[in-house]
Amino acid sequence: MAAHLKKRVYEEFSKVVQIHQEEAPAKKLRLSKPSKSAALHIDLCKATNSTDALQYLLQFARKPVEVESVEGVVRILLEHYYKETDNSVRLKIASLLGLLSKTQGFSPDCIVDDAINTLCNEKSHQVLAQLLDTLLVIGAQLPDSATVRQRLIDVACKHLSDTYFGVRNKCLQLLGCLGLVDSTLNKESDGAGASIVMVRDVQSIISDYFGDQDPRVRTAALKAMLQLHERGMKIHQIIYEQACRLLSDDYEQVRSAAVQMVWVLSQLYPESIVPIPSSNEEIRLVDDAFGKISHMVSDGSWMVRVQAAKTLGSMLQVSPHFLEQTLDKKLMSDLRRKRTAHERAKELFASGEFSSGRKWADDAPKEKLDTNTVNLIASGACGAFVHGLEDEMFEVRIAAVEALCQLARSSPSFAEKCLDFLVDMFNDEIEEVRLQSIHALREISKHITLREDQLDTVLAVLEDSSRDIREALHELLCFTNVSTKECIQLALLELLKNLNKYPTDRNSVWKCLKFLGSRHPTLVLPLVSELLSTHPYFDTPEHDMDDPAYIAVLVLVFNAATSCPTMSALFSDHTFRHYVYLRDSLSHLVPPLRLPGRKQVYGLDSVDSGCGSGSVESAQLFLQQSLNRVSTIQNLEAPGAQELLNFTIRDLQRLGELQTELAGAADFCATYLRCQLLLMKALQEKLWNMAVPLCLKQNVTAAAAAQEILQETYKLEFLYSGLENRQVATIHHVRLQAKALQLVLTARTRQGLDSLINSCDKFLQDIESFQRLFLTELPHLQDSFVDKLLELMPRLSSCKPAELVKILQTTLRQSGLLQLRLPEQIHRATATIIEPTGESDNPLRFTSGLVVALDIDATLEHVQDPQNSVKVQVLYPDGQSHVIHPKPGDFRKPGPHRHRLITQVYLSHVAWTEPSQIEVRLLLAYSSSSTSLSSTASHQWWSDSMDGVPQPEAAVEGTIELSKPVKVYIMPKPARR
Repeated sequence: MAAHLKKRVYEEFSKVVQIHQEEAPAKKLRLSKPSKSAALHIDLCKATNSTDALQYLLQFARKPVEVESVEGVVRILLEHYYKETDNSVRLKIASLLGLLSKTQGFSPDCIVDDAINTLCNEKSHQVLAQLLDTLLVIGAQLPDSATVRQRLIDVACKHLSDTYFGVRNKCLQLLGCLGLVDSTLNKESDGAGASIVMVRDVQSIISDYFGDQDPRVRTAALKAMLQLHERGMKIHQIIYEQACRLLSDDYEQVRSAAVQMVWVLSQLYPESIVPIPSSNEEIRLVDDAFGKISHMVSDGSWMVRVQAAKTLGSMLQVSPHFLEQTLDKKLMSDLRRKRTAHERAKELFASGEFSSGRKWADDAPKEKLDTNTVNLIASGACGAFVHGLEDEMFEVRIAAVEALCQLARSSPSFAEKCLDFLVDMFNDEIEEVRLQSIHALREISKHITLREDQLDTVLAVLEDSSRDIREALHELLCFTNVSTKECIQLALLELLKNLNKYPTDRNSVWKCLKFLGSRHPTLVLPLVSELLSTHPYFDTPEHDMDDPAYIAVLVLVFNAATSCPTMSALFSDHTFRHYVYLRDSLSHLVPPLRLPGRKQVYGLDSVDSGCGSGSVESAQLFLQQSLNRVSTIQNLEAPGAQELLNFTIRDLQRLGELQTELAGAADFCATYLRCQLLLMKALQEKLWNMAVPLCLKQNVTAAAAAQEILQETYKLEFLYSGLENRQVATIHHVRLQAKALQLVLTARTRQGLDSLINSCDKFLQDIESFQRLFLTELPHLQDSFVDKLLELMPRLSSCKPAELVKILQTTLRQSGLLQLRLPEQIHRATATIIEPTGESDNPLRFTSGLVVALDIDATLEHVQDPQNSVKVQVLYPDGQSHVIHPKPGDFRKPGPHRHRLITQVYLSHVAWTEPSQIEVRLLLAYSSSSTSLSSTASHQWWSDSMDGVPQPEAAVEGTIELSKPVKVYIMPKPARR
């Protein structure tokens, strides 16, 4: 009994009483940053000498400063500036003031007065120049403040008389950047002890320093005048004479700036008349400027020569006889002033005597004239392009070729005259010059026709070992006109030699012959019998269709036959069979032909002419109607909606195959609708009304669908170009739905609570990131999945994971299809591997453990930044996969939105018992951080306050297949002992 009572006593005393108290509100922590100005003040006060102060300032310059602290830091710096006696420290303070004035969000108008006041007492020229540079930065930050601008200009005019060149340079730079358009300036000058105020134009003040004793100041004055021109001020024509005098300056920087100045004035006043010195002749200003700049092509500095040659190419208003003079070193008679018969008779009468015969040839016509007084163009400017093309520096030769190309494009007559000079440049010793001359001739090919001797020089380049040179020449021949059938025969013979020597040029040579035949059908017609080896009476042997040279001849003939109907009568029976074969295998090279009498036998009648002019418009209309039809699936039951999506996807895929112009848009829409179809199947009714153990298979299928949707969204975002912000927001919306589906499926599989909480937190971060990235697009996403989640965001942030999953499941099933709006143009990134072809049965043999090089040649279409995104994948039969990143130099850009990849991949493996195939394909690498803007927000915070800031989401990286795989036979052999 006593034991029982004791037990009851212990029970009463051990009773736990819970007192429910109101939860204390969570304390909010405020992250405070230490004041930058206070820290700087403490550091500068600790400095015992100027060296320490300079070290503290250098350390401070490496640290970022918040916007709200800039003004305090500026005050501390100015306070120390007035106390400091060392020039280097004051110079660094002046530099820091300029850097702080550039801080985004800070208005430097509050420090203008202090910065100007420091100039009054400053004795050091270097510090003065740095302070003027700071004022220039302040003026650039306050472009709308007329008062500040005028004060800074007055300060610049006041210090223009400084003895130090750096101060004068900065003053001129300040006038050029801030000088008011069409305004006058007050410049003070001391004369006879009195201050005289002169009202002068900014251009006249700057032009006074064209004759400064320091060449750096003269250069700065010219650049300041050019800066005025760039800002919209019209330069006065009186500057032209001063600029022409500076073309003969002793310093190359001055001459270089003077060339720019003369060119600007020639574009502003091309038709103005200027006199020729020491004569009564007058010519147009643009012609005079052209002659003077042509003279600079023979300058002693190669940099001036390059600039002069480039400038000549943009002077398209020059008279034709001045233009043609640049191709002849002798002065043409058109550019020499001739005396009239009356003037010659007057001179003879003034001499007072006739020829006595005692002196040999004293009555001969006096052809030797003073070139300085009677020439309309300087003798040194004659043959300017000849001098440029023969220059010792290849940069000058390239600039001369480019200038010739620009001038010849706008003048067909000049293009014919400069043809020989450009063809001669094909033999230059520098590859870059040869390549540029080929491109230049390609640009003017519509104005020229090559003679046989010129074509012979051009075709000699096909022996070049550089692949870029050969392919550029093939492209040149595609657009070149030749004069005779012998030229066609010569071109074909040389191209076949090229094909035999460099088999990898096969596709380029075939394409060249395709255009060569289509441009010269009448010249190919007399050669058909010889090219095809046909005879009017005797049967000839059939050629081998595996011979690339014979295919090249057929490509030439068949493309010429499109414009020459009588040519088909010269074909033999096996030629028709070869046409059928090539029309199927090389349809991009062999055109459809109308061959009379052969339609029933070979089906060669052209069916390609049915594409009318409105086919693209009708296809575009069909695409839009398909999208509008899909938007009505909200009113259909699940089976009908899925069937409608399937039919629409099929139609869009077929549309992309038929209309290449709309292939990108059609594929984009089909992929987007496929994502919606997968999402609809994953959210079907029976999956969510059954217990998880009863639908494990369906659960796995839904998880696979969610993963596939994620992969497709990355394809939509990174594989297509031309997307607008609204389309990117739609893609991210579908991706967010897929992530929500993954989260719901994760919760249904009864995974651990910790992993579920982490998944919920990550999903909430995704929602916030979406809202931050596409804030401007949210009005277009009303009643969508994201819009409903953002309305429930306060509830989602505070609820438990189970409740969050339940809300997501309900919202997912209630959300409908988001309407897709197409932009004007969408292009899909594609790649085609040209080499290797994958057709060879001969294995590539190499010793195991060593490497063998596999040549890769591929064309890329609409790939953005291929140097960083395109990779080569090699997949071995045992499952090993190697990904190779090509070098940036392996990429060429033959045209807009088009790239060419020519590289080598090194293969290696252990010994095999028999040959096997490897797969080679191109991949497009992507990273979700490339479009995420959330990562940039964190850079606005400093490192000492990052503890409480949420880190951005980790970037998702992956690859997308860009090309079809090509199979290559290889055989690693065992090493010999």
